Amino acid sequence: MSNTLTQRKHAPFRYDIVGSFLRPQALKSAREAFAKNEISAAQLTEVEDACIRNLVEKQLEAGLKSVTDGEFRRSYWHLDFMWGFDGIEHNTMDQGYIFHDEETRPDSARVCGKIKFTAHPFIHHFKFLKEVVGNRALVRQTIPAPSQFFAELVRADNEEHLNRIYPNREELYADLTQAYHDFILALYNEGCRHLQLDDCTWGMLCDSNFAKYFADAAGGLEQLQKLYLKLNNEAIADLPADLVVTTHVCRGNYHSTWASSGGYEPVSKTLFGKENVHGYYLEFDDDRSGDFRPLKEVSEEKLVVLGLITSKYPTPEDKSTIIARIKEASQYVPLERLCLSTQCGFASTEEGNILTEEEQWKKINLVREIAEEVWG
Repeated sequence: MSNTLTQRKHAPFRYDIVGSFLRPQALKSAREAFAKNEISAAQLTEVEDACIRNLVEKQLEAGLKSVTDGEFRRSYWHLDFMWGFDGIEHNTMDQGYIFHDEETRPDSARVCGKIKFTAHPFIHHFKFLKEVVGNRALVRQTIPAPSQFFAELVRADNEEHLNRIYPNREELYADLTQAYHDFILALYNEGCRHLQLDDCTWGMLCDSNFAKYFADAAGGLEQLQKLYLKLNNEAIADLPADLVVTTHVCRGNYHSTWASSGGYEPVSKTLFGKENVHGYYLEFDDDRSGDFRPLKEVSEEKLVVLGLITSKYPTPEDKSTIIARIKEASQYVPLERLCLSTQCGFASTEEGNILTEEEQWKKINLVREIAEEVWG
């Protein structure tokens, strides 16, 4: 295969990551000390800065072309972002998210006023990362998708608060997508050229158990898919042409457990055919994700990053098996439009998955080795 196909100059890249990394012990200790009022916010930031600098160097040493800050300043992959907007407050639910084997901490985000972007801590976080990386790699920002934000706002008792502030849902949709759009443009102005929307909502719709609930509670699965599509597409409409927007469709990733299962078939026509992103990071690390046939719905020249290497467990995958699966996927999306990554990040929350940092980097190295063998 020619170098024009194997050597990409924009995201996604042939060997890639989803974004989050295991928190080093120094960072865990600092966050615990801050929670106990033993160190100041400024002291915590100093530790975060040092850990992020170290992480960047490790990512570059691993040969990654697109790097993140590992989400080291966050407790959650999604809630910390939501709390950064005007009109959103941090609240605690009676119950956390329910995963296959565990329950998460019960934090949440709910509406307390009109949603608006005026300033957001993630802008400053990105600026720091961009300064550290410089021109050595592409700097990626990961945030939850608008559909994920909406799903949090209507979760359990949160919906009562939402209805008081936004009795007209169309006004909510307009404010939410505008806040996203304004945030994205502010991020772009700081140099961001790769934005990743992390999204569990589509994975939930693929799960027959969750789908039954959504069909009853939301007026039908088809209408809910249309709403998710509307929110995501309107938030990323009319952006600069050189900003690459991708999405990661997640099945849940908490302490090596999962939340949903089921193939992509129920959402493939909408998600793969109509969401206006440049590429999809998709989980295919075990049987819970189904087969590759739904990929036939991927429209136009969109790229697909196959998440075939699990980030949940340390056991290395067999190279020949992964290569065979990439070949199988190429029956539905041409090989030149495929890439390889871990199925998710290594620490969607600060608890992290059950493997060591050394095992984490071995996984990333395995992704690179396989990609270089497949694409050159």
